[in-house]
Amino acid sequence: MNIEQFNFAGKKAIVRVDFNVPLDENGNVTDDTRIRGALPTLKKVLSDGGSLIMMSHMGKPKGKVKPELSLSQIVKNVSEALGVDVKFAADCANADEAAAALKPGEALLLENLRYYPEEEGKPVGVEKGTPEYDEAKKEMKGRQKDFAKKLASYADCYVMDAFGTAHRKHASTAVIADYFDADNKMLGYLMEKEVKAVDNVLSNIKRPFTAIMGGSKVSTKIGIIENLLGKVDNLILCGGMTYTFAKAQGGNIGKSICENDKLDVALDVMKKAKENGVNLVLGTDCVAADDFSNNANTQVCPSNDIPEGWEGMDAGPVTRKAFAAAIEDAKTILWNGPAGVFEFDNFTDGSRAIAEAIAKATANGAFSLIGGGDSVACINKFGMADKVSYISTGGGALLEAIEGKILPGVAAIKGE
Repeated sequence: MNIEQFNFAGKKAIVRVDFNVPLDENGNVTDDTRIRGALPTLKKVLSDGGSLIMMSHMGKPKGKVKPELSLSQIVKNVSEALGVDVKFAADCANADEAAAALKPGEALLLENLRYYPEEEGKPVGVEKGTPEYDEAKKEMKGRQKDFAKKLASYADCYVMDAFGTAHRKHASTAVIADYFDADNKMLGYLMEKEVKAVDNVLSNIKRPFTAIMGGSKVSTKIGIIENLLGKVDNLILCGGMTYTFAKAQGGNIGKSICENDKLDVALDVMKKAKENGVNLVLGTDCVAADDFSNNANTQVCPSNDIPEGWEGMDAGPVTRKAFAAAIEDAKTILWNGPAGVFEFDNFTDGSRAIAEAIAKATANGAFSLIGGGDSVACINKFGMADKVSYISTGGGALLEAIEGKILPGVAAIKGE
């Protein structure tokens, strides 16, 4: 079913949103991008005359009740964004009465789904790889179905609008869909936009295509890097993984972050890039610091010749120019992951150079897709969100979709 054509009048809709928003130490929302992203879907339910039940996770409580990860902290933000007084159910698995009492035009937010291990469907307190684990996994699968059935019982229809968790086969993102027929389950507006944006990057590539992959570890990005090597013209690898590549080539990296067990992987990536005719852009200089803090002493040095006791914290001036050159002429751009420790104001220059080059290319007609929590936080920090084509709410989901994997949250709706 298509959400645009669906009439929610007189129906209760349970919507899986991604309200896993960052909070400060006082429980205040520091970035409401994900709440705002869900509004078109949520407002459609209410304006049609439907009753709205929102469910989400927050953080990783791993099946335990952790007050600091309670969604009660964001009720005020969601109420203000929606323009209605949102009610709150303090236990997502015992919200029958609260859901039944909802009138058309009213909204309810359920407590953190991951307070229950059944949401993720992973056995708790059993060691992986043991016979006990296999038995516990089988039992948990049944419990996960029961949990999903319970959530489904609150509503007449189901909307999946949490792209950030669409790559997980969780109770609320995939299993719940089994309890609704094809006419009463659908993707929300945000999910439709996300799927279309990924499709736009991969199926409608205008060249040159430049991908920027940042972050600290090669291991978490290797699948996407290998996939991109068959698609892109330019591949920029930056952030902490710079130093794994530098060490793999025999460089000295001081105390910089490095995956010593991935040195051969780094060399293999370089080899494959060459074989595929991809221009692989790696940092040649960096801003190194003598401490992991904003006020540390700094020096610019080659990425492969960092003094002992110092660590690479950001891309250096020569590297920034190389990044910009590979981005500014591009017609398709994908950015996932910062170029340095951008959370510290003194180490934002590399990420800012990337953002500025993307904005310039976008103004010249490129399609730019920004995805992953840190990249989104970067673009928001620099006040440049309106200067790119599309900002994705998903990190892992975006990467898996670009890798060509079928997302369980999409497959459950489309019956794939």
